[in-house]
Amino acid sequence: MAVTEAPGRQLQTPWIERIPAAWWALGFLLLAMPAFANNFWLFQVFGWTFILGIIALSLMFLAGYGGMVSLLQMTVAALGGYMVAILGTSGVEQISLGLPWWLTIPLAIVIAAVFGTLVGALAVRTEGIYTIMITLAIASAFFYFARQNYGIFNGYTGFNLVVPPQLFGVDWRQPTAFYYLTLGCAVICYAAVVYVSRSPFGLALQGVRDNPRRMAALGFNVTAHRIAAYTLASVIAAVGGILLVWQNAQISPGTAGIPAVIDILVIAVVGGIRRPIGPFIGALIYVLLRTFSPDVLSAFGLSNERFKLLIGLGFLAVVFFSPDGVLGLWERWKARRGRRRDPLTGKEAGQ
Repeated sequence: MAVTEAPGRQLQTPWIERIPAAWWALGFLLLAMPAFANNFWLFQVFGWTFILGIIALSLMFLAGYGGMVSLLQMTVAALGGYMVAILGTSGVEQISLGLPWWLTIPLAIVIAAVFGTLVGALAVRTEGIYTIMITLAIASAFFYFARQNYGIFNGYTGFNLVVPPQLFGVDWRQPTAFYYLTLGCAVICYAAVVYVSRSPFGLALQGVRDNPRRMAALGFNVTAHRIAAYTLASVIAAVGGILLVWQNAQISPGTAGIPAVIDILVIAVVGGIRRPIGPFIGALIYVLLRTFSPDVLSAFGLSNERFKLLIGLGFLAVVFFSPDGVLGLWERWKARRGRRRDPLTGKEAGQ
């Protein structure tokens, strides 16, 4: 006898069945990447892509879901990297404290998150260009403070020999191990942003983004939601900063320089600032241009420094044709393709 579903109730599809086939294919490709990619692609290209994508993801969370454009995220990431070097071990033994990794990493994330939260508490009281200017001013102040302070940040030289701990007998700075480490952190940060965006807090934050006055009238604390968003974004940026210092095995004030701060904004905007996958797409485009454009320019007898011109032109082109970045171009192409198909037959017009 057939079992009928009770009126008004619908069977919920398991979440694992709602994942598109394209995502399964992408996941399999990323997991199998070390089987056919060399160490350069694993460590330099994809490792760097995941790291920059994580840092840009923190900006996407603030701008996409909170409506707050912050230029502080690279500074928070650099502070997390500095704390790992200062609290843990490095080549500057007279400054580094040599604490164990299980204490160094959480403390570094907490200190960076507290710094980002304090700045966020100041920035959320402004809007628009004023928020950008405040966060940019603090980022500039941190850069000059780190470059001129030798007692804590070791001045212009910074720290070297900052490497990840060897856990489970694995050297996590080897290309394959580091690739999986950055991939795992990127997946966790991406999943965290997606989960939070669908939680009551995330939905309230998006409501604050769209209409803060109405949300305040409904009883929501607008300022508290915005500051909490800065805290979560700072935690994500700190994770990316720790991975970045481990990849380079060193950190200096240039890591938090204004060019690096602007690069994170470019990465987030080019990829698409409305979806969590956008920063990783933008990071991949940036890394490919940054890595291979100097060779292309040299082949034409041009200076290697011109790669910044290429990145700038690409940024202008994407913003001009699609304010939503590369993802916006993709959505527009799919919508145009859908309009060309007959709704009954599914065939393209003219067939």
